[in-house]
Amino acid sequence: MPKWNTHCHQLKGLQTNPTLHSPLPTPHSPLPSMAKPQQKLLSFLFFFIIFLSFIHGESSQLDLEDEPWLDEEDDEVIVVQNRHDSLRSCDFSAGKWVYDQTYPLYDSSCPYLSTAVACQSNGRPDSDYEKWKWEPHSCSIPRFNALHFLGKMRRKRIMLVGDSIMRNQWESLVCLVQGVVPTDRKTVTYNGLSMAFHAMDFETSIEFSWAPLLVELKKGPENKRILHLDLIEENAKYWRGVDILVFDSAHWWTHSDQWSSWDFYMEGNSFYKNMNPMVAYEKGLTTWAKWVDLNLDPRKTRVIFRSMSPRHNRENGWKCYNQREPLGYFSHPHVPEQMIVLQGVLRRMRFPVYLQDITTMSALRRDGHPSVYRKAMDQEEKQHPREFSSDCSHWCLPGVPDIWNEMLSELL
Repeated sequence: MPKWNTHCHQLKGLQTNPTLHSPLPTPHSPLPSMAKPQQKLLSFLFFFIIFLSFIHGESSQLDLEDEPWLDEEDDEVIVVQNRHDSLRSCDFSAGKWVYDQTYPLYDSSCPYLSTAVACQSNGRPDSDYEKWKWEPHSCSIPRFNALHFLGKMRRKRIMLVGDSIMRNQWESLVCLVQGVVPTDRKTVTYNGLSMAFHAMDFETSIEFSWAPLLVELKKGPENKRILHLDLIEENAKYWRGVDILVFDSAHWWTHSDQWSSWDFYMEGNSFYKNMNPMVAYEKGLTTWAKWVDLNLDPRKTRVIFRSMSPRHNRENGWKCYNQREPLGYFSHPHVPEQMIVLQGVLRRMRFPVYLQDITTMSALRRDGHPSVYRKAMDQEEKQHPREFSSDCSHWCLPGVPDIWNEMLSELL
């Protein structure tokens, strides 16, 4: 407990001590022969205790004024910490989807949307998927306020690190804020597989860094692709100096042999052709966790890990094509293995990482994927949409990732 709180409780205890308010004998009360000395003694004790209480109160105030750590800036930090504690007590992941006619928060003409997620532009005939907001059972998530968010991010860098679904979220976040920034005061820069939106007047950058496995994937002898479970610096060098880091990594670890991005695992000097995907995932996450623990300062950098975005393909029991509304609930919610592994790794870390759990809430949104509308179709193609491959992993924008970003804004 902070020092000043301790003093306040001590002072309060002295002031409310019932012995201080006991009635003293009146001049007309019958007293034994020693009454007058006892009365004088009681009076002396009474005033002496009051005097001590006064001195204690004075010393409490002096202690507060003399402590160098209590200034306006630190008081602000205490408020933020208390706010963070209240957020921890609210479970954002438990709730329901509520139809809200005032959504979406931007339209599909946002210039920063990639073709694959601009479902309206690609001819999707329905738009109700844009109008659902998430309502937690025990609290509320405020509507995203672009100016408020940019104000919080003034002179800061926020970087989203991960796979194409994290890029999906980056595009959502950029579209959420860009409308309040004048055209000549915003720009996007590209650096290889990384990109950054700059709001110049706020000196803010919203960045995306491609690292779907977090650890390093390299070409080896005979052009073989090698996933180094214990190497990360080639990716992590881009994360240094960032104020807020948001990570995800899950999908690529479970790709089947046909779609696998590597030929061998490597750990130390040992090569492995086969390894349980969840064992490999834990090793890779542990390498990431060690890097965060050793290289980042929690007083300077906030770290959030966003949980796995669910898919709605055949393997999960349905396809997302022609789905028009969210599911109401799950009778038996499925917790992906990746989530269990991730929680275990985060518990072992020294660095305080906030787990942003979007898995169950997003699993209800089978209607939110591009499906066959991941590209524009001509009139003939529109007659036979089922013949096209269906994207049930990424999300239409505007759509579900906007809600993830409303949650992210509240966490910050």
